[in-house]
Amino acid sequence: MNAPKTLLELAGATPVPASLSEAALVIIDAQNEYRDGALPLEDIDAALASVEGLLERARKAGASIIHVVHRGRPGGLFDPQGRNGAIIDAVTPRAGEAVVGKTLPNCFTSEEFRQALTASGCKKIIATGFMTHMCVEATARAALDQGYATTVVADATATRALPDPLGGPPVSAGNLQRRSLAALADRFATIVRDASTIPD
Repeated sequence: MNAPKTLLELAGATPVPASLSEAALVIIDAQNEYRDGALPLEDIDAALASVEGLLERARKAGASIIHVVHRGRPGGLFDPQGRNGAIIDAVTPRAGEAVVGKTLPNCFTSEEFRQALTASGCKKIIATGFMTHMCVEATARAALDQGYATTVVADATATRALPDPLGGPPVSAGNLQRRSLAALADRFATIVRDASTIPD
């Protein structure tokens, strides 16, 4: 049996990661809810360290940076008035960096996000943040429809275990992470293992 290939490989395409000089760095939902709130993610500290390092490189390179914040309901998940809805200290935005809100997984449903991306002048996105199977994946899929090329930095993302809707054992965070990245790599995004592979 032949080894499986992605649709991109079958089409003869060779995915190349975007560079900081040509892409907008998009940090999706790096909020306290995912660190010590109701939705703790597996390996989030390691992922945050990767995001933080890439963010510092982007700042030094003068790259476009967009911080996306999920806005929940007061008293609920991602409470916009509470600590869990706030951006994690390690990746706090600096003056001049775009901070936009959204209420759905796909960042492109946010007018603020679309405006910030248009203002950047970039047609490529470097996607990082949380959760891989939810907002990162939804945004990368939508980006293709909107004419943007996406690079997803695997070690700068994380997710959590989920129940199996077919009644089997829970789907582990590691398996879900790999599934999400594999699905995106088929057609929607270039996947890189770690932030060090993103060129300046």
